[in-house]
Parts: sequence; C-alpha cells; structure tokens
Amino acid sequence: MHKLLASAYKEFLLLTRDIGGLAVLFFMPLLLVIVITTVQDGTFKTIKQNKVSIILVDNDKGEVSKTILENLKTSEMFNISEQSNENQAQELIQNGKYQLAIVIPENLSDDLNLKIAENVSGILEKFGVDEGELSAEKSNIKAKEVKLYFDPATQFSFRNSIKSGINQMVSKIETKTIYKAFQEEISEDPYEEIFDTESFISFKEIIPNSGKQAMIPNSTQHNIPAWSLFAIFFIILPLSINMVKEKNQGTFVRLRTHPVAYATVLGGKALVFLVVSLVQFALMLLVGIYLFPLIGLPQLDVSGRLPLLFVVAFFAGLAAVGLGLLLGTIAKSQEQTAPFGATFVVILAAIGGVWVPVFAMPKLMQTLSNLSPMNWGLNAFYDVFLRNVGFVEILPEIGLLTLFFIATTLIAIIYYKRKNAV
Repeated sequence: MHKLLASAYKEFLLLTRDIGGLAVLFFMPLLLVIVITTVQDGTFKTIKQNKVSIILVDNDKGEVSKTILENLKTSEMFNISEQSNENQAQELIQNGKYQLAIVIPENLSDDLNLKIAENVSGILEKFGVDEGELSAEKSNIKAKEVKLYFDPATQFSFRNSIKSGINQMVSKIETKTIYKAFQEEISEDPYEEIFDTESFISFKEIIPNSGKQAMIPNSTQHNIPAWSLFAIFFIILPLSINMVKEKNQGTFVRLRTHPVAYATVLGGKALVFLVVSLVQFALMLLVGIYLFPLIGLPQLDVSGRLPLLFVVAFFAGLAAVGLGLLLGTIAKSQEQTAPFGATFVVILAAIGGVWVPVFAMPKLMQTLSNLSPMNWGLNAFYDVFLRNVGFVEILPEIGLLTLFFIATTLIAIIYYKRKNAV
C-alpha cells in the first residue's frame, strides 16, 4: 500500500506542476460543453421558439389561400412577409434573407371547389340523387402545385418538417371542402351542419417512465453526459504523455532497480487520474446546475440521481485510465502519443454517439458504436438522466466499462513484462 501511495503522490506532483496540462484537463472541457450546449440549444429554439422568416406569394386570392395564411399565423412559428412577385421571392430566398417561400397558384380555390363539386356530383349520381340537376360534362382541370422555395442552407430535416406541415394543412382544407360540397348537395339548409369536420384522431406524446417521474429531454440533459465522457477520455493524453516522458528521461529504468511491480506503478497513475476524471465530472455538473441558468440555458436536474451518476462516472474514468495506461506503455515518443491519442478519442466519441445520436447513423456505424466505451458510458448516463433507472439496470454498461479497464491494463502489464524480460 505504501508503494502504491508513493507512486500516486509522484504522479500527483507531476500533474500539479504542469499548469497548461491542468488547464486542458479542467478548463477546456467546461468551455467546450458551454459552447456546444449553447449552439445546440439555439438550434433547438429555432424550431420550437424562434420564428422562421417566410414569404407568402398569393396568386389565388381565394378562400384556400386565406385559410393557409390564417393557419400559418395561428401556428406562431413564422414571421410572414407577403409578396406579389414569385421571381422576387425566389431571389430573396437565394440570398438567404428568408428561409422559405410559399407560392400559391392561381385559381386554386375556384378549381378546387369545381373539382370537388364534380366528384361529389358524380358520387351522388351513382346513387340516383338529384340526377336532373347534374352536369353530364366534366371540366378538364389540371392538378395544382403549391411551390416551396427553401434557402439552400436549410437542413434536410427542417425541409421535411415544413413540407409535412404544409401538406397536412392543405389536406385538411381539401377535406373540409369535400364535406361542405356534400352538405350543399344533400341539404336544403346551407347553414345546417351535417358533418363534424373536427379531427377524430389526435396524437398524445407520452414518455414511458414505469411510474417514476419523467425527465423531459433538452440540450443540457444530452450534452452534459456526452461531453463529460469526452473530457474523461481525454485524460489519456496527459496520462500517456507522462508515461512516455518517464521512459525517455530514464525514470522507468530507475524504477526497475527497485522492488516495485509495474502493476503498482500503473496503480498509482490510475488512482490519480481516476480522481481527476471524477473532479472533471463534478465541475461539469456544477456548470449545468448553476451556470447554465444564468446564461439562458436549461438547468441540469440531478435530484435523486447523484449517487448513480458518480457511479457511472467512476467506471467511465476506469475505462479511460485503462486506455491511457495501454497507450503510454506501448508508445515510444510523444510524437506518437499526442496525435494518436487525440485522434483515437475523437473517433471513439464520433462512433459512440457523442456528436450524432446512434439511431441517426448508418447501420454499419450503429454496429461499430457498440465497440466504443463512450457509447457504453453514454447509454448508462442516459439511463440515469432520462429513464430514471436503478443500479441493476446500468450493470451491463458498468460491466463492459470494467472489463475494458481490466483488459487494457492487463495488456499493458503483459506487454511491459515481455518487452523488458531479461
């Protein structure tokens, strides 16, 4: 135990003497999570809270275009500017001054009413209703197009959501027009409401929580655990670089002359950097709880979750330490350690779901994500933050992180012994 504590103390002194390294370990992750969360929260609010600037070109001037305009205003999602020239609207969209232009074609209301009246009359004629009043000939009405001009910089998901909303709106207008046409044909009183045109089917969003209090996901709930993991795994850089320095400076050679096992040396390093990872995580939580509300971001809610959150952070720190020990044992120079370590952490974060959710990845990347320890830790954090699970439910992810630490540490010890066997 004395040798382990002495090794840990030596590692602590090396770490505290490197002010730049400490800044990278503690300050940079905090700055990163603040910037990323602010950007993503702003993107979220662009759809949910901030209004989108759009242009409406009304070539119809009829009942349908008025209904569309009223529905757009009722949604409170858009700042609507009406234009009379389609080419001018297209130019404004191309220049990025507006995100969307909706062009309603000429005679849309009249042609829609005429087409529906013909269809209704044809149906009633089949049933022998008012046959004497029906017209034998049908007009040749071409299908109408509502044009949507999108800013080239808008995201594909935004375009799909807008197109879906406009399509739903137009379909609802068309359905009500059909009901109205039937009512005019079969009722003597034009003001009598025969059909109920209100939607019969509605949607209710429910978060399954097994009787527990549900957590509503937001940018903070997703980014704090994701970038905490990124910061924790970034400790492999200073850990492995310190090990390479000791090898190049002859410290390892002097250690070999003492009755100290290599596992004890690694244990001291693991102890110090495990504490570092937990401090990083604690700082991330403090930022989410106290700083985020001050800068207009959603506050992090950790009520009743702190013990499990630190359990996950502890085992994630173990996995990161094991990877750092392995890299520091195998690498021969800082030129090998720094670029490889940084790139490898970025790759693990990318396939682990830190940047892009795993479900949005291609099938191949979804399969590869199961190999990333960051993905295991992230799933455990999400289980605690968003699904309110207990310790038993996160055991699979914790088990994988523990096995990863054991495997990487054993490989480092075996490699060292074989390389330095006399």
